[in-house]
Amino acid sequence: MELSKKHFQASTTFFLAYLEAIILLSCFNLQGLNLLDLATASPEARGNATDLQALVQFKAKITGDQFKIMESWNSSIHFCQWPGVTCGRKHQRVTKLELQFFKISGSLSPNIGNLSFLRELRLVGTNFYNQIPQEIGRLRRLEVLDLTNNSISGKIPSNLSSCSKLTVVDMARNQLTGEIPTWLGLLSNLRVLGFSRNSLRGSIPHSLGNLSSLEKLRLARNALSGIIPEALGQLTKLSYLSIATNAISGVVPVTMLNLSNMRAFDISENKIQGTLHSSLAITMPYVEFFSIVSNQFFGQIPISICNASNLNVLEFALNIFSGDVPSLEKLDKLSNLQLEANHLGYGRQGDLNFLCTLLNKTLSYLSLGMNNFGGELPECISNFSNTLVGLSMEKNKIWGRIPDGIGNLNNLEVIGANENKLSGSIPFEIGRLQNLKVFFAFGNFLSGIIPQSIGNLTELIQLNLEFNNIQGNIPSSLGNCQNLLSMSLSHNNLSGPIPPQVLGIPSMSITLDLSSNDLTGELHVAVGYMKNLAEFYLYKNMLSGLIPNNLGSCVSLEMLFLDGNLFEGPLPSSLSSLKGLEALDVSDNNLSGEIPKFLVSLRALKYLNLSSNDFEGVMPSEGVFKNASAIFVEGNNKLCGGVALVLTCLFILWFRKKKERKPTATCAENSLLRLSYQSILLATDGFSMQNLVGSGSFDSVYKAILEEGGATIAVKVLNLLNRRASRSFMAECEILKNIRHRNLVRVLTAISSVDYKGNDFKALVYEFMENGNLEDWLHPSSSLNEKEMMRNLNFFQRVDVAIDVAHALEYLHHRYSLNHHASQSSSLGLRGTIGYAPPEYGMGSELSTKGDVYSYGILLLEMFTGKRPTDERFKEGLSLHIFVKEALPDLMVEIIDPILLLEGVREGTVTDITRNANRMGNDSRLHCLNSIFEIGLACSVESPVERMDMSDVVAKLCSIRDKLLRPTRLRHGIRTPYPAQSEGGLVSLSSNGCSSLLFTFCFEKI
Repeated sequence: MELSKKHFQASTTFFLAYLEAIILLSCFNLQGLNLLDLATASPEARGNATDLQALVQFKAKITGDQFKIMESWNSSIHFCQWPGVTCGRKHQRVTKLELQFFKISGSLSPNIGNLSFLRELRLVGTNFYNQIPQEIGRLRRLEVLDLTNNSISGKIPSNLSSCSKLTVVDMARNQLTGEIPTWLGLLSNLRVLGFSRNSLRGSIPHSLGNLSSLEKLRLARNALSGIIPEALGQLTKLSYLSIATNAISGVVPVTMLNLSNMRAFDISENKIQGTLHSSLAITMPYVEFFSIVSNQFFGQIPISICNASNLNVLEFALNIFSGDVPSLEKLDKLSNLQLEANHLGYGRQGDLNFLCTLLNKTLSYLSLGMNNFGGELPECISNFSNTLVGLSMEKNKIWGRIPDGIGNLNNLEVIGANENKLSGSIPFEIGRLQNLKVFFAFGNFLSGIIPQSIGNLTELIQLNLEFNNIQGNIPSSLGNCQNLLSMSLSHNNLSGPIPPQVLGIPSMSITLDLSSNDLTGELHVAVGYMKNLAEFYLYKNMLSGLIPNNLGSCVSLEMLFLDGNLFEGPLPSSLSSLKGLEALDVSDNNLSGEIPKFLVSLRALKYLNLSSNDFEGVMPSEGVFKNASAIFVEGNNKLCGGVALVLTCLFILWFRKKKERKPTATCAENSLLRLSYQSILLATDGFSMQNLVGSGSFDSVYKAILEEGGATIAVKVLNLLNRRASRSFMAECEILKNIRHRNLVRVLTAISSVDYKGNDFKALVYEFMENGNLEDWLHPSSSLNEKEMMRNLNFFQRVDVAIDVAHALEYLHHRYSLNHHASQSSSLGLRGTIGYAPPEYGMGSELSTKGDVYSYGILLLEMFTGKRPTDERFKEGLSLHIFVKEALPDLMVEIIDPILLLEGVREGTVTDITRNANRMGNDSRLHCLNSIFEIGLACSVESPVERMDMSDVVAKLCSIRDKLLRPTRLRHGIRTPYPAQSEGGLVSLSSNGCSSLLFTFCFEKI
């Protein structure tokens, strides 16, 4: 009875399965099968039904079908004739599913695992998403799995290891996560393995060395780390290796460089180190593509590279290679040579001799920039193949003329020759390069005129010749370059009017910079054709007449600098159309009339300079005019009202109070009031390098000894070539004039004059700090003299310096209106020194007092560990903060500045350290130092809201000093003054520990 039941159940199940298949088949009218046909059908026929059902389920998961491919998957034809489906001839079972570039999207159906005869699954360039179903592991006959260029996520399915016949697994350009599984090493038939452009982590499994048939391994553009497994050197059939753009470190195993079948070897953009073996090209005789760009390789380029006669691409850029470049004479197939950003060359004649070994090559790209190449540019480059498209040699020490024969390279599209020592004229033959798109030659010593032939470069997109000695007129033929997006001819000696043809290039959309020349005449109305221009600079010329109304047609303008000219009349009302204008400078002209009210409505305006004109009437008080740090109106004597009046009153009150405090002026003060460019030139010995104290983003600081009275001062000279320097000058004057604190360097006066060439000269004068800066006391450099090298701050002096800096910050945060000036400082664009700036600044946060606290905390840790936050050891997640935090309290002795440790041992205060390493015992100095480190950590935590307040920092540090001074007074009777309190004056902070606000008040390089 039990047996009959089982038979009945089995029969029922079998019948129901057939009935389901019949219903499905009848829907598609396949081959006219009926119930009787199916009941007596062969296993092959039943397999047909399984495949059909799997395909139908596959179609059901398709959500997008741009080319309507799935519409043809219907009952009108046999499924083996559906697009993308291939069946075996004998059994009509699906063997291939190929839907490359069919523009379909959806997720992969688990039923795909039922296509048991499937050998190839190719879904390249479609848009499948979600995870790969685990059922894919049922496809035991599968040989090719190519899912390249989709949006598939999740991990690599583990049961894919069951598909032992796989020869190709390529899932590049997806969103896979997790690690590369070690079981891939079991797929012994694999010839191609590709997971490029995903988000895979972890290391490359050693097990991949077992894939003895592997020919191509593509793992580029993931987040892989670790080292290159030595086992990969066993893959003797490997011809293509790409692990570029990961975080792989270590060295290249020697066995890897002995893979004689290698055609393409790409390990670029990693952290791999070492030298290249001298026999490189001998062990890889067939290599065609060799790239190690952006790693840490050093030493010389091996001479044997010349023997790699099949090389097509050779990329050594962004490493630390040095010395000469060997002959490349035998590289007849070379098309791309990248050597930029190394230390190649010696800065002397002959460095570029190797270029002449590149003749008769099919070279397309040659990149030599950012090296140490010197000497003249050899004439042989004129004989390079006309296949050359890009020639880059910027930032070297190349001198001499640009060869006339450069015009022979008629397919050249890019020339980068900027920041060298090139001289002579731009060759007339440059006009033969009718395919040229980019021509950069700025920062050289080029002279002569710009040849009219430059107008033949009708494909030109970018032209930059600034900072040279070019003379003559701007050629009107440049108007033929109707594809120009950006052009800069600034800081030359160009004269004459600006041709209207140049102003009328409608394609100009990035920058037009003609500033700092001797251009004359009126600004032509053709300027209105540049409707898409973003930045327009004409400052420091001799342009005259009215500012044309047509300028208002340049509706995309964000930066407009017309200062230092002879423009007259009112500001045209058409400028009200410039809704995106962020900066407008028309200072130092002869403009007149009232300040237009439309300036109030320009909401994007953040910087407005109207100074040194003849504006009159009441100044507006709304819009940009509400921000005193954003506007400059001095030198307009007929203006009244608004912020100008407020600032004037403040200045008068400040001056009267100062006068009441000091009724008589000393000789030194009188001499300071009479300072000019000439007196500063004399006091600094012609701004000699011996008197240079340091330099910052906008300025250089010099030690100066005044002729009258012999007073020593520090002079910060503004670099007015930097367009933000003038803003820095005005903002710093405004901020510093009211600061009074014994621990802050005092501003003595400001200078606004002109040099011997008639250029503006602006400087700030401060007290000179005889004891130098904290940087040199903590980290003496080799440039200091022997006496300075031997000096250092002892423990008590460091505590006092830390307290004085804390007092200064506490004053700025709580007793001086710093919040007002914070926004003023931020307008200068400074965000602090690397290592000292808090993490929130890197994410765009505004400058804040909490940011100062972070910087101070890092400075405090630096002062007592003796280690900069930018120390080489602080990488890959380690920082000075973490370094100290992990050491406290048990390992504190290991992080203390060795100078302090030695000092303690000499004085007998920490003698038990050597016996009981890392134990503080009863040593009060170590206990106090532990407390100081804890304050530094509390100040430099990542979250701003969790950082200490400077008032609390001062209180805690003073308490620590009091504990230290009790035994000190008993021993010595009196404290020794530390340098920051000695007669020489304060020790300035220099760049140590200063965020933007702290820099503003402590001064970056004094």
